[in-house]
Amino acid sequence: MSKLTPTPGQTVGPFYGYALPFTKDNELLAPGTPGSIRLQGTVYDGAGHPIPDAILEIWQPDAEGNVVQRTGSLVRDGYTFTGWGRSAVGNTGIFTFTTVNPGPTSEGSAPFISVAVFARGLMNRLFTRIYLPENEEALANDPLLGSLPEERRKTLIARRDPDGGLSWDLRLQGPDETVFLDFQGTATGTGAYR
Repeated sequence: MSKLTPTPGQTVGPFYGYALPFTKDNELLAPGTPGSIRLQGTVYDGAGHPIPDAILEIWQPDAEGNVVQRTGSLVRDGYTFTGWGRSAVGNTGIFTFTTVNPGPTSEGSAPFISVAVFARGLMNRLFTRIYLPENEEALANDPLLGSLPEERRKTLIARRDPDGGLSWDLRLQGPDETVFLDFQGTATGTGAYR
């Protein structure tokens, strides 16, 4: 019996525009709903250029810190907060979501939004977080942020916009590379982009 030779893995995409986007996928609730905010940013490669065909998915609790635990997050009815959304970045690398400021899921914890990234050149999706900038005490006590050097923490903390929304840029490589999570006990960068 002959040995099989392993073949290289396939990268993720670029085929996002064909099967993954759906109507109102980036609206965790309807724009203009009381308490809604815009979360926006740009996905960059290691050279600082916008990536034209990535997709971001976010999961988050509602404003009171409750995690949605019912089916139907793909259905956008215009008034129900779903806790999950997906945004294609298009040719400019810019993503946008309509969502709410997540509340803390436990007393004194730092509220955050979980993010999964799909982009060309990646062998697997990447995971990271977006933290709200306001509660410095909760941020200082967060176990993940506390495990990172000071200069790396800032890659996970959004900026508050004058209109109350959030801006947060994702860098897949380079000096300000976003911290990505491997869920095996360490926070890491990927080096997937050049």
